[in-house]
Amino acid sequence: MTFRREADFLGCREIPSDAYYGIHTLRAAENFAVTGLRVHPELIRALGCVKQAAAETNLSLGLLEPKIGNAIIQAASEVASGAFSDQFIVDALQGGAGTSTNMNVNEVIANRAIELLGGKKGDYRLVHPLDHVNLSQSTNDVYPTALRIAAIKLLTGLSEACAHLQGALQAKEAEFAGILKLGRTEMQDAVPITLGQEFSAWADAVARDRWRLYKVEE
Repeated sequence: MTFRREADFLGCREIPSDAYYGIHTLRAAENFAVTGLRVHPELIRALGCVKQAAAETNLSLGLLEPKIGNAIIQAASEVASGAFSDQFIVDALQGGAGTSTNMNVNEVIANRAIELLGGKKGDYRLVHPLDHVNLSQSTNDVYPTALRIAAIKLLTGLSEACAHLQGALQAKEAEFAGILKLGRTEMQDAVPITLGQEFSAWADAVARDRWRLYKVEE
């Protein structure tokens, strides 16, 4: 394996030559080696969406040179589509309110943009993770925005799963409509009900949860 050297205020470190992440990501991965769990891929994709939108805005305002802006947009779009998933190596549990994950995304996008421009990874004179990719942004803006995007996308799958569960409970409601049982009130026998009525109550509870999910997404 070959390496490239990157430097920060703490000194120099060797980074694998084929890695799209940089020195900040490497240090963060070492500092926060807590669980071995990676950041959820949907959040990474959402961060790519935020970076793409920021680059498009900065480009339209003349804050980025066209070649740099377009390279960042392309690289961020690739991250948003799920590319380079193995390059996001920071632990899911980390200090700094998401700063390390934000920098991991910045470095991957910067190095991919450098590659698109014909440069070598780590040559941040072409595209810089902070000065270009993170331009006009703060982790305190980027992270909450990405969290909301990721949550909305994940809510869709949860809502669909709840709909299937509700349908299954309603099917059992019909199937068990003629089966009598004792109702339970605080662990004591109460009035007779059908097993179908019990399943109906569960189906109604899921229906209310589906409505809550809809309102959250709204």
